[in-house]
Amino acid sequence: MPSAAILAGGAAIRFGGRDKSALVVGGRTILERQLDVLSPVTDDLMLVGPDRVDAIGPAGHVNLRAVPDRVPGQGPLGGLDAALAAARDEVVFLLACDMPFVTSALVAHLIALATSAGDTDRPSIVVPVTDRGYHPLCAVYTRACQAMVARHLAERRLALKDLLSVMSANEARVRVVTDRELEAFGDPGRLLANVNTPADYDTLEALQDHRR
Repeated sequence: MPSAAILAGGAAIRFGGRDKSALVVGGRTILERQLDVLSPVTDDLMLVGPDRVDAIGPAGHVNLRAVPDRVPGQGPLGGLDAALAAARDEVVFLLACDMPFVTSALVAHLIALATSAGDTDRPSIVVPVTDRGYHPLCAVYTRACQAMVARHLAERRLALKDLLSVMSANEARVRVVTDRELEAFGDPGRLLANVNTPADYDTLEALQDHRR
């Protein structure tokens, strides 16, 4: 089965340094919600970040393992590097720890797009895109990306969106999933909602929906 990595090592400066994976949405923490969503689609769950061992115990999930950043302090790109290196599968679904409404059906669809084609047609990245742009922290990456990720880390070009742009320009296989395709799995604005600030957390109340 493909691997999955939850990126939980950010400083969360705009959220006062709080652990966003521990925020409660609909009576459960975001981490608990994400583990429920990812468990049906993978048996290799990673929590990636510099200090994540403490989160394993409270989560109490048998398949969850802590993966430290190989190159600390490099943001999500460093997390992707660690996830690709530690994954048990060639395919890794990457998810930010502050996205509470991603569904199993959506994750399974993104993974299927990365694995169903033949070797010569298989995309290296599958990434949603909406009017807000790319959503690289709810996307699928394969080990074919690893060399480019390492190069960007060495050059301190740390934006994941920059990685996507460069790989697209170099004709690497990047499969974009548009709004229209995302709508089969729910409202894209809700599915891809995340928490950058306390104001974002407050607006989640309007998006509460216990259906998955």
